[in-house]
Amino acid sequence: MSKHFRPEFDPQKGLIIYNLFPRIVGNISNWYRYVDHAADMNFNTIYINPFFYPGFSGSLYAPKDYYEFNPLFLDRKNGAKQLEEFCVYAHSKDMRVIMDLIINHTSIDSVLVEQHPTWYKHNPDGSIKNPSAMDPADARNITVWGDLAEIDNEHSEDKENLWAYWRDLVLFYLSLGFDGFRCDAAYQVPPELWRLLITDAHGREGDVCFIAETLGCTEEDLVALSKAGFSYVYNSAKWWNFKDEWCFKQYNMSRKYCPSLSFPETHDTPRLFADVNGDIRQVKMWYQFSAFFSKGLMMPIGFEYGFKRKLDVVMTQPQDWETPRIDLTDFIRDVNFLKAGYKVLNQDSEIEILPHNNENIFMMLKLDADRQTRVLVIINLDPHNKHVVSLRNLRDIMKLSSAESLKDVSPEAALVQVGNEFMCELTPYQVKIIYGSLAKRWWD
Repeated sequence: MSKHFRPEFDPQKGLIIYNLFPRIVGNISNWYRYVDHAADMNFNTIYINPFFYPGFSGSLYAPKDYYEFNPLFLDRKNGAKQLEEFCVYAHSKDMRVIMDLIINHTSIDSVLVEQHPTWYKHNPDGSIKNPSAMDPADARNITVWGDLAEIDNEHSEDKENLWAYWRDLVLFYLSLGFDGFRCDAAYQVPPELWRLLITDAHGREGDVCFIAETLGCTEEDLVALSKAGFSYVYNSAKWWNFKDEWCFKQYNMSRKYCPSLSFPETHDTPRLFADVNGDIRQVKMWYQFSAFFSKGLMMPIGFEYGFKRKLDVVMTQPQDWETPRIDLTDFIRDVNFLKAGYKVLNQDSEIEILPHNNENIFMMLKLDADRQTRVLVIINLDPHNKHVVSLRNLRDIMKLSSAESLKDVSPEAALVQVGNEFMCELTPYQVKIIYGSLAKRWWD
């Protein structure tokens, strides 16, 4: 066990993650204010992108040395102490701290390339192989990273020492006070290696969180990773059109083994505010859907202010901080508070898409695992028009007995009791969430 005090985290509560992107924040001395900012919005976890000393490209995701640090953020040689102090501060605010774990590649000029060439994959001509990835939105688009070198975790002739290196790396950062890892391109690493690292980490610290970044992986890879002991796997709900079956097929495949994590945007995607041409209604809708869909939720810094410029792992710098176009901090605080407070919103549990005679209205019913509580989520997907939703037998729709009452707990509505005859007018992209319970308490 490490010497660090770690606050007790309720395992039934989902991770609500604020992604502190270090390139836009700068030196670690600036990180502290965003712990307070995230805590004020009811996030319970801070996720920090890579802070390792980078290779020649300068990319955060091209680590040259895992035990030295990026001088843009930390003291190159003595950054470990700074990270340790930061974790102590975050824990004092009851916040977890999660970092990136990159073990499928290093920079092409990594110290490990010279020290351990057998740890890498090689091209037929003997040169080090560069990794690649598929675009989750279009499988025909393949990106190859020439500044990276691909690790051979599966077939290296020195696999025992390679895996021991990763194990020591995980334990080192746990000893600094980190609470978990966002595992980059997890599907490109053998599940057996993840199982080893996760088991050892839990043996050292107990409640350690491992999140598998799975965008672009196959269905078989998703199932294999879900079984490997991860706390969460990414889902692709951000790209869903509210019609096709693939989103729930993926959701139901992984939830048998572990919950998933949703997001309205990440550091890898365009900014949502730019994607929707500044339509605040859509921004709010997507944030709520991400929060209510799965157990985990993640949001990058700047989302709350309507930033439009995509975060870049090579080019972004503090001067790229944008003048806020909006301020959604109160709204995000309310959504996060709602999510944290209801058990059914902290699970990847059964979801039913309910039919409606108006094609502009989306309805889904989410039931908790013991079927004691449920929420009905109603969204007006029409970008231009209001629509009236009239539900005559709301208890039947929500599969509750006539003796049970219901409440509208929508973040932008007063907490009000709802009758069996339910009618409301939804503005474009407005979200309603109706909560029902077989228990006597409303608040779980």
